Amino acid sequence: MASPVSPINPYTPLSAAPSSSTSSNSTSLFSGYLNSFSKWRAELGLPNPGSVENLQKEVKATHLTNYAFDGGRADLTKSMSMNPLFQVTHSFTLGSQTMAPSYNFGAIYATDNVFLQGGVDHDGNVNARLNQGWSNGHVSKAQAQLSQTPGHNLLQLEQDYSGQDFNLNLKAVNPWPADLTGIFVGSYLQSITKNFACGTEWVFQRPTPSTSELVATYLAKYTSSDRSWITTAQLQPAGILQATYWQKLSEKVDFAADLQLVATPMRRDAVATLGAKYDLRLSTFRAQLDSTGKVSALLEQRFTPTFAFLVSGEIDHLKNSAKVGVGVMIESSALSPEEMEMQMQQMQMQQLSPPQ
Repeated sequence: MASPVSPINPYTPLSAAPSSSTSSNSTSLFSGYLNSFSKWRAELGLPNPGSVENLQKEVKATHLTNYAFDGGRADLTKSMSMNPLFQVTHSFTLGSQTMAPSYNFGAIYATDNVFLQGGVDHDGNVNARLNQGWSNGHVSKAQAQLSQTPGHNLLQLEQDYSGQDFNLNLKAVNPWPADLTGIFVGSYLQSITKNFACGTEWVFQRPTPSTSELVATYLAKYTSSDRSWITTAQLQPAGILQATYWQKLSEKVDFAADLQLVATPMRRDAVATLGAKYDLRLSTFRAQLDSTGKVSALLEQRFTPTFAFLVSGEIDHLKNSAKVGVGVMIESSALSPEEMEMQMQQMQMQQLSPPQ
């Protein structure tokens, strides 16, 4: 006699096992493709292109934009220790045509993964900066400014990630969670070949809940194989283009050029700037010329490792005006010259290239 057939339970999911198997196979297939793609990228050996913020680092280090000054200036620095790095600075400025006389007290503390910088001026304005390096290329940054002037307070939060061949950065300036106002910036730079990298930066501004604006910038960077010259370009669809070129002519001479074009319905303008930097054993000389008729130069002469003398000058031929600045930098330290040189290198690494 044939055995009775068991009745089918209507609540038993007949297709449960095949569905679970299909989902598992899809996940494994996707994971396999992802691992193959990552392995292929690693085999290409593409370099890290650097961050968007440092896209024009070499040009800025050659030109005088971040170094020129007028009037009198004095910086007195006292180094307390080298590892961890800790130093304090007293800065004085007076006689400037563009700035009022001021005094600023600053301090720097740095280790392999932490960089802390703070300062306060004679008006009670306070600024602070923190860089925290994590593992696997992650760096968290925070910057704050408390000002006696209304509307000049600042809070900036930033997260930077440097991969093997790309850099990703997210930034928020004065964010307010209650109504989601503030300025939000996201940038991505990817190496396409060993010499060429491209990316984009998006800036979303929301000053009020009812007002917002989105601006996109497209970036490109080409570096020669021996890194002796670098060219970059930034383009905004609204009609703004900036292109730079930097070349190391010799071990002591750097040359840089910058071109800014504005072609919008409301404005049409162009400014070209040429600059050079010459490094001697104990001095650095920078010179710059632009298409607006400005000629400027800066000499930094270091007589001893602890004393430097600066002279800065600018002539504006179109406006028939001139600016002259004189400054001194004095460092007091119980460290040896070799230790002081290592200290300066550590500061530059923390400020320009935070640990990954």
